[in-house]
Amino acid sequence: MKKLIDGIHRFQAGAFGAHQELFENLTSKGQNPDALFITCSDSRITPNLITQTGPGDLFILRNAGNIIPPYGAAPNGEAATIEYAVEVLGIRDIVVCGHTHCGAMKAVLDPGSLDELPAVKNWLVHADCTRKVMRKHYADRKDAEAVVTCAEENVLAQIENLRTHPAVYAALSEGRLRIHAWMYKIETGDVFAYDPAVGQYVPVEQAGKGVGRSFVVGDPVI
Repeated sequence: MKKLIDGIHRFQAGAFGAHQELFENLTSKGQNPDALFITCSDSRITPNLITQTGPGDLFILRNAGNIIPPYGAAPNGEAATIEYAVEVLGIRDIVVCGHTHCGAMKAVLDPGSLDELPAVKNWLVHADCTRKVMRKHYADRKDAEAVVTCAEENVLAQIENLRTHPAVYAALSEGRLRIHAWMYKIETGDVFAYDPAVGQYVPVEQAGKGVGRSFVVGDPVI
């Protein structure tokens, strides 16, 4: 805790003052974030650092495995956050971002490891589709390669769940929302975007060159 408290003191003494006008504007004018960023709780993932954004730029939703329960599942904060982002904040872009070395994906591949973690096991039920895809199409992949593939497929599976939310489907149908599937490689800092047109992840910097486009209604995911 000392590290955290010392950090607060440094923030108040230096960083806050340097950005005081920004914080005052965010207070008086409210938030107008550029995107809803859905990612894992993993402490190695820092959305604002990865995207080089600041306060007010991202509306962030985090949980173990960047899971999005389908609409109609038991009441959950994910559904409320998504609905608020789309309907109230008018978010025009949603990013679902997985990552390498994901502990949740390791658990998806080895459900027996969750016998002593009933809450986690129950949560990862929402990744059952990912597990089935891995068993059917990628049974030959092992260890680190399997975890990366699982994380990639899970992002796509969760986007399918995301599109079951009425606010999201309506916004997609009206052309006022884009969905992006990203993968972050912790060890190199690289970010990849899934391109539905070619069915694979490509370097995110290619997104402005005609690939890595966002999902629209009717796009196949898996």
